[in-house]
Amino acid sequence: MKKFSTIVLAMAFPLAFSLPVYSQDSGKTPPSLSSKCNFLPDAPDKHVVVRGDTLWGISGRFLQNPWCWPEVWGMNREEIRNPHWIYPKQIVYFDRVNGRLRLANPIEEGPTGVTKLNPQTRSATYASGDAISAIPNNLIEPYLSQPLIIDKDEFANAPRIVAAPEGRVYMGKDDKIYVRGDLKNGTSFQVFRPGIALKDPDSKEVIGYEAVYIGAAKLERVAKTADGVDTFTIVTSKEEMGIGDRLVPIPPTPIINYVPHAPEQDVMARVVAVYGGVSFAGQNNIISINRGSSSGIDVGTVLELGRYGKIVPDRTNDKKPVRLPDEMYGQLFIFRVFKNISYGLVMQVTDVVSVGDIVRTPVR
Repeated sequence: MKKFSTIVLAMAFPLAFSLPVYSQDSGKTPPSLSSKCNFLPDAPDKHVVVRGDTLWGISGRFLQNPWCWPEVWGMNREEIRNPHWIYPKQIVYFDRVNGRLRLANPIEEGPTGVTKLNPQTRSATYASGDAISAIPNNLIEPYLSQPLIIDKDEFANAPRIVAAPEGRVYMGKDDKIYVRGDLKNGTSFQVFRPGIALKDPDSKEVIGYEAVYIGAAKLERVAKTADGVDTFTIVTSKEEMGIGDRLVPIPPTPIINYVPHAPEQDVMARVVAVYGGVSFAGQNNIISINRGSSSGIDVGTVLELGRYGKIVPDRTNDKKPVRLPDEMYGQLFIFRVFKNISYGLVMQVTDVVSVGDIVRTPVR
């Protein structure tokens, strides 16, 4: 395997888009990597980015753990939240001397056979929409804009459908509905029906309700009196709406392109539910956990999945009970965060995920 020289890498730095640069001559020492952030023994010298690549996938070509990506790049928190800097045709280099990854624009072969960088800037060449995503977006798109979780307080105070013209009970697209509740100056709403109550596996308390998305409605006329109703028109209908269904403002377009990263603080959580009401999950399935923004979790957080060690009798010593070690079996990428609940995509597992399993900060 050809090992790229530090000369070629040095040529790439002017177009490295402000990523940290460490070299033997710079006087700066690259921060040491944790023991879990080792490069793979067979890591390639480079990877040319193509459409369909993800940060997770590229990271997996070089690193034992994709959540080590920010540590290898030396990224700060703001860069983790705004990773629109890797595009198709760019090249990720493995700087073996300093144990870091580097980024350069496309290269071309010069007339003398010397490798040269294409003199282009990111702003002049790329559109932000072309940046590669953190994980495969098609797996989570249906869950990004639709409400998944409604907090207890939000559910109690959500505007609700109270009536329909001509005494109808069920309504569909283009029908009018009458709503009561505080709209908070909103005009466009999603309509949902409360689903199962989600209970914290530790406290056994209800921490939210899984919302069943059934459509969207637009405000047509506000109530004229204190005891009146607001008039809405149904603009989309996934299924028929009925009296008692609730409304929630349509959220802004979510930003999901965060870099996979370990949480800044220790997290110990449990699996609350598998989306869809089943008991078990596998790779590419979606699960919820009993921790959210109040615990320091944000989009892109990567957590380990596992289960508590079983208590078994010690058959060599009067069958006294002993606890086996916890078994960690996979990784979870958080893509949507609420106050006390988060949703994640199961990325890599060697076992099935069960409700009640443990979810924790990756061990460094």
